[in-house]
Amino acid sequence: MATFEIKMPKLGESITEGTIISWSVKTGDFIKEDDVLFEVSTAKVSAEIPSPVAGKVLEILFQEGDTVAVGTTVAVILLEGSEEEDAPDHTASEQKVEKGTTAAAPAGNSNTISSAPVPKAQAAQEDGRWYSPVVLQMAREANLSQEELDQIPGTGYMGRLSKKDMKDYLSGKKNTASGTKVQQPSQAVSASKPEPAPQSKAASATPVTSAPSAPASAPSIPVSANGEDKIVEMDRVGRIIADHMVMSKNVSPHVTTVVEVDVTKLVQWRSRTKDAFRKREGISLTYMPAITEATAKALAEFPQVNASVNGYQIILKKHINVGIAVSLDDGNLIVPVVRDADKLNLNGLAVAIDSLANKARANKLAPDDIQGGTFTITNFGTFKNLFATPIINQPQVAILGVGYIEKKPAVIETPEGDTIGIRHKMYLSLSYDHRLINGALGGAFLRYIADYLENWNL
Repeated sequence: MATFEIKMPKLGESITEGTIISWSVKTGDFIKEDDVLFEVSTAKVSAEIPSPVAGKVLEILFQEGDTVAVGTTVAVILLEGSEEEDAPDHTASEQKVEKGTTAAAPAGNSNTISSAPVPKAQAAQEDGRWYSPVVLQMAREANLSQEELDQIPGTGYMGRLSKKDMKDYLSGKKNTASGTKVQQPSQAVSASKPEPAPQSKAASATPVTSAPSAPASAPSIPVSANGEDKIVEMDRVGRIIADHMVMSKNVSPHVTTVVEVDVTKLVQWRSRTKDAFRKREGISLTYMPAITEATAKALAEFPQVNASVNGYQIILKKHINVGIAVSLDDGNLIVPVVRDADKLNLNGLAVAIDSLANKARANKLAPDDIQGGTFTITNFGTFKNLFATPIINQPQVAILGVGYIEKKPAVIETPEGDTIGIRHKMYLSLSYDHRLINGALGGAFLRYIADYLENWNL
């Protein structure tokens, strides 16, 4: 019997797990190649996962709502044309656990913890605590009691204890036992700060520290709430974004530079061409394609901004892939990526940006749409905000903030002398990683974009 294992795909850089939102098939269904099997959600994207093969759904190993590590088998397909025999003995199927219950395990390979029995299904359901087989196995090997396991904070789906949480906890416990004081997962923000490396004579004037290998969790500060206050739990994406923002501030020393840009020529050009553009391309012409074009040219001119930092290594990116932050209806943000933005003309950029934004809001982004970004643009001018100091989207080293365009009186230099006129002005802000980018480089990069937009002449 020929079978094919469907595994949890990797839906973005630094993504290690995904949550199954819904199944489109059930055990026993016959499927064709490219039929949608299930929908998965991560911190960066929600996507429908198609089947790469045709056949019969032999097993579904995880349920809706389960958070599954990347690379883990989630379903088994009996290939088309194969004869069905006795179901194969998959390790993943042995590890299948229903929510709120404890899976029965064969003798000699019990998923219970040796030093204390796993709670009964009823008790697990009452307290809402659920443990994956991987976590149970790690706890058993470390001889953790059930009481100790219950006290470990979880950062997974709905507060679930993840494999990473267990690794962090066990590593901290091991170091503490050896005499090294390490903070526990609930203090992961402080613990994630790397120890400063010795400064060599060849090192630059600005010291560089190694980035932690995993995101730090958001700090937990006790806050009192009275009976009139409403407490709302963050959704899964919101929690991951919160952790990612804290991690970015811990990793990168942020500096922000702001310039005011006279975009009168750009505004006038758009007013003249937007109607013809809509007729020709079928989409609205916004300012973002022009800003993206200017940014892509600046990144080509200043390759050190199109980079990442790995310890004391600088990784200069070959491709210029610009991420455009998109606000979703649920209040979260997602950053689809325009690949090789420097190789697209203005029409190509406009079509790519519009397509990605529509796919993002319709929850139809593919995994490739949100991977490989080397620089990010966030447009808070959409909300009539003048400027802000955005947080870097790790592992990138800079992010451009675009403010609202408004009319202002300004001094205009003419051959006949200075005069006052009405000009269209906007602020651009660049937050950058001071480990790699100093004020001169950051200022020159931002000034390049400003000059390009002020002298707009397509």
